Amino acid sequence: MKNLVVFTGAGVSAESGIRTFRDSDGLWEQYNIMDVATPEAWKRQPEVVLEFYNARRKQVLKAQPNLAHKIIAQLASLYNVSIITQNIDDLHERAGSKNVLHLHGEVNKARSCVDYNLLYDITDGEIKWGDLCERGSQLRPHVVWFGEAVPAMIPAEEIVSSAEILIVVGTSLNVYPAAGLVSCTRRNCEIYLIDPGEPLIPHYLKITWLKENASTGMKKVQALLSKSLG
Repeated sequence: MKNLVVFTGAGVSAESGIRTFRDSDGLWEQYNIMDVATPEAWKRQPEVVLEFYNARRKQVLKAQPNLAHKIIAQLASLYNVSIITQNIDDLHERAGSKNVLHLHGEVNKARSCVDYNLLYDITDGEIKWGDLCERGSQLRPHVVWFGEAVPAMIPAEEIVSSAEILIVVGTSLNVYPAAGLVSCTRRNCEIYLIDPGEPLIPHYLKITWLKENASTGMKKVQALLSKSLG
């Protein structure tokens, strides 16, 4: 089976009712993004940051996978599928997908402030001020904040470089370093881009652009791939 990589962004989760800060001029569920999603915000007002991510976690738990998530999961019956997502929710996994790499972390996990590798599943829905890791450090959301490095970029680049088919869905390729992943494809890789806006398409890549939302676009790509399989 061919190696198929799906790179997903906020547009996929948006169809499940999960908003992003880009929807409202830098406000994310009424919070200014710089007040809740930066290392400086964490140092200045950690309780507010925890409150914000606890609310987002509850929102994710209520959300359900949509048609785009389900079609992506179905592709695993025909291809060796790997998913790279910018989203911090678990909707791909709940739709049945395996091999999901979260570039920007996972909202359902907590992380030590002193050891990046100390991760914990959040069992009661919240991280509270005073919740400590085994080394005695405060737990924080396991997410990559603005201004922080993206440790998963190297494995993501390796995954994309092995792709024979790449589907980019729900992202406009405006945010780096993640947007640079498409440049890691091999020369003969078949690339599909699904986004209803005006994505930044590198001029040196041959990309089939479908100006659709995630679910409609995934239905069309699924049909195109079915034709190619005969």
